[in-house]
Amino acid sequence: MVMFQSIFVLVASFVSCSAFTANGFHGKFARNKSSSTALSMAHTLVLVRHGESTWNQENRFTGWVDCPLNEKGIQEATSGGKILREEGFTFDKAYTSTLKRAIKTLWLILEELDLMYIPIVNLWKLNERHYGALQGLNKQETVDKHGKEQVLVWRRSYDIPPPPVDESSEYFPGNDPMYKNVPKSELPKAESLKLTEERFMSDWENVILPEIKSGKKILIAAHGNTLRALVKHLDDISSDDITELNIPTGVPLVYELDEVTLKPIPHPDAIAPLKGRYLGDQEDIRRRIGAVLAQTK
Repeated sequence: MVMFQSIFVLVASFVSCSAFTANGFHGKFARNKSSSTALSMAHTLVLVRHGESTWNQENRFTGWVDCPLNEKGIQEATSGGKILREEGFTFDKAYTSTLKRAIKTLWLILEELDLMYIPIVNLWKLNERHYGALQGLNKQETVDKHGKEQVLVWRRSYDIPPPPVDESSEYFPGNDPMYKNVPKSELPKAESLKLTEERFMSDWENVILPEIKSGKKILIAAHGNTLRALVKHLDDISSDDITELNIPTGVPLVYELDEVTLKPIPHPDAIAPLKGRYLGDQEDIRRRIGAVLAQTK
């Protein structure tokens, strides 16, 4: 009888360990410690808007201008990486734009995660919205000159682009050697959010989404408007509502996508209309969101 009990205990222990291996850290459905719900079949996608740039600090329309992070932006990116590490996140592949503020943000995050070896793909279609003739102008001075209503139409309407930049301008991407391999006909002179969405979503569908479907954990470090375009699609946000959405700099936004539908699984801590959750101090995150909104007062 004692021998039988010993064998039973040994078999039970083996089954328990096997189940942990299949469904714990080594299994396809492994969850990191940040998950607060019992999701057994989901894809992890994390989005981060680049840290504050020098032109963000100067309150200028940046668009495709390749300005760097400022000191605050470096700290924001580093803090974003730290909280991802503390929450137990890891990634298989990362995507970013061709603009240094997003690239540097990604590097700083991966350095904090000790993941600088993973593949990084730079996509020009992940670049910020092109602000046309507004690029380089101070946002508040532009409001003072043209009126808040007109600037908000240029800046926040879904389908009305600002005045286009001239092809002779330094701000036309066709004059930048970075885009020498991109047909000039594909390069924007000015974009609305709608045009930005159309530009980026082709790479989402054809480049990034297949990697997610394959089971890879994906990190995207990009820009306010390309990320707004993406969450509009993910969270099924209307064209009217997306114009009011503000994404704070340097704060990881975590989505768990259903393995079958690839739709976001709503998180209880999500800030509407998003279904993903921001990592970090929620009061501070709401303050940062308000700071983006106040840029044109």
